[in-house]
Amino acid sequence: MASSSFIDYVKIYCRSGKGGPGSLHFHRAKYVPKGGPDGGDGGRGGHIILRGNRNLWTLLHLKYQKHIFATDGGKGGPSRSFGKDGEDKIIEVPCGTVVYNGDTGEYMCEIKEHAQEIILFKGGKGGMGNWHFRTATNQAPRYAQPGEPCMEANVILQLKVLADVGLVGFPNAGKSTLLSMVSAAKPEIADYPFTTLTPQLGIVSYRDNQSFCMADIPGIIEGAAEGKGLGLRFLRHIERNAVLLFMVPIITEDIKREYDILLSELEKYNPQLLTKARVLAISKCDIADSEIDLAILTSTLTDELGIPVVCISSANGLGIQDVKDILWEELNKEQNQVIEISHSPIEVRVIEHEEIEDDDADEPYTIYLNEVEEEWDLDKYRGIGWDTQE
Repeated sequence: MASSSFIDYVKIYCRSGKGGPGSLHFHRAKYVPKGGPDGGDGGRGGHIILRGNRNLWTLLHLKYQKHIFATDGGKGGPSRSFGKDGEDKIIEVPCGTVVYNGDTGEYMCEIKEHAQEIILFKGGKGGMGNWHFRTATNQAPRYAQPGEPCMEANVILQLKVLADVGLVGFPNAGKSTLLSMVSAAKPEIADYPFTTLTPQLGIVSYRDNQSFCMADIPGIIEGAAEGKGLGLRFLRHIERNAVLLFMVPIITEDIKREYDILLSELEKYNPQLLTKARVLAISKCDIADSEIDLAILTSTLTDELGIPVVCISSANGLGIQDVKDILWEELNKEQNQVIEISHSPIEVRVIEHEEIEDDDADEPYTIYLNEVEEEWDLDKYRGIGWDTQE
């Protein structure tokens, strides 16, 4: 996990540039003994700018870059010349990156499209030179305006994966196997829970050279909204999906109860997720009991839950094309387009250092000296180069 190249959370310290001070200068030229003020304005400080880049899919390039500083504006010059503007710092992030204040946890902005630019922190405005302060009664102002201060703060960047379909289910529900079956993605597959530790994306091919994006989200357990299992770490990736594909194995004792638990965890995390289109896929039907009638089970659950239900098996391909057809139909419904999710403030952990109180700090202390000094035995030190006199 520590060596994973998928990074969806970074905290960095950003600081824009200070505005350059205005110039305090007077015009000097031959035969012009009193030329008057001509101090120029200071340059603008550099901005901190966020830019969306569709070629990025992780925040790995920012993991070890903890400080991003823009340069300050230059000082104004004589002859009303402007100071040099500070260099802007552009932070390229994947589409779907949300920015929060690192100290308060408040939502700041969000990058949704490629090449979209947002000024995160504006650089300080340059100060005005003394040329601006000349008046009829004050023809030689001996003051100029300083530049505006910079803006600085800790910011938290969170990446929320952009995908059309999100796979939701308990660990070992067959989500990674389905993704590897319908796309070229190669997620890790094993017979133990929490095999998938990071979201995996795959492009699912459909009829007539069409396709859609599917995201495999790490398994959710009961209590994930309170932080159990992988907790809230990957629930945020579901917010970007247009359709949610719930996966419950057919060997589950109560399929409807397990579906209700998953739905309850999403509601606790963000009630707006319930407005998304939902499809239930009953996985691992190849190992189902021969007495189970899959058609009756599908019809019964469809009537009880009010959502499309399909039985699938990634081992023998049962129902794979059917689930593709259902997902494609749901994706093309106008009401199932990705809606705006309101971003609530995140919890920021602040570590407070307790002061250690020393009760004896203010009490006076005394150094005691031995009143009787021990006499030296000179015979003990003879022969080691010391000169002694008897």
